[in-house]
Amino acid sequence: MAESTTVQRFPKHFDGKRFYNPDAPQAPGVLKIIRWKLTSRPKPSPRFVHDVEQSIPPRRVESDDLRVTLVNHSTVLLQQRRANILTDPIWSERASPISWIGPRRRRIPGVALEDLPPIDAVLISHNHFDHLDLSTLKRLMARGDTSFIVPTGVAALLRSHNIGPVYELDWDESSVHPGFTIHSVPALHFSRRGLFDTSRSLWCGYVIECQARFVFFAGDTAFGAHFAQIRDAFGPMRMALLPIGSYEPRWFMSAVHMSPEEAVRAHEILSARTSIAIHHGTFRLADEALDTPQKQLFGCEPQGQFIVLNNGQSTNLT
Repeated sequence: MAESTTVQRFPKHFDGKRFYNPDAPQAPGVLKIIRWKLTSRPKPSPRFVHDVEQSIPPRRVESDDLRVTLVNHSTVLLQQRRANILTDPIWSERASPISWIGPRRRRIPGVALEDLPPIDAVLISHNHFDHLDLSTLKRLMARGDTSFIVPTGVAALLRSHNIGPVYELDWDESSVHPGFTIHSVPALHFSRRGLFDTSRSLWCGYVIECQARFVFFAGDTAFGAHFAQIRDAFGPMRMALLPIGSYEPRWFMSAVHMSPEEAVRAHEILSARTSIAIHHGTFRLADEALDTPQKQLFGCEPQGQFIVLNNGQSTNLT
């Protein structure tokens, strides 16, 4: 049975009705969205890329290594001796509430869902459709023996679809499980699934504490002071999962998504020994071309190790 604990380290982020980004820009409003859609000039991208070699992860990791497998987008399988953890899982064809419209995947998942090992915990960073995919969560629920960890205000959605057990965390709260602890930490983003629920639920990143190492999953986030706050609260990260995609045009996206250059800065601020790029290469959600984020990241020449994995690829970290 998991237990929740709270230690106040981060600024307040709720005004009594809606959540907000403290001391940072808020998500673009309707007028900016209309301006973006009217002026958008998306770069050419292939409709589909047939370059994914699917892999089958081991059921468990018996060594002291951290095994990291990129499935697609922000879906990453983290395997340590006592924990198999999955982040923001999506196996659906579209990141959308409707099966026939909305952003369509350009690459297949790197691991078939039926080839997943037992999953001890699923981490959901926020309620956007490319991060909280109900169809995928129902399939994971059907496999059994999985806990779902979500930000404040999101649990009701999962429970309404009989998905659970669900542990809901505010920033600063932690969920203790056998073999690992999940800490909820700030992100600079927003939430929305409908026309009238903007920022009614929280968004977050997570620090995973397991085998005396700290792993950071950023979720979706803009660049900001929260990276230094997280570094101060937990110390250097053994590994960080940092988003690099959906960042153009900057006048619109900078309040909610990092550019590759900003992801490199975050990697350095977090003192991460290794960072792995996420949120790119599968769904086209902004104006840059599908594979521009990883090309731009390579041009940044980050200090230390910043890895780009293809869907289905893994790396082992000691």
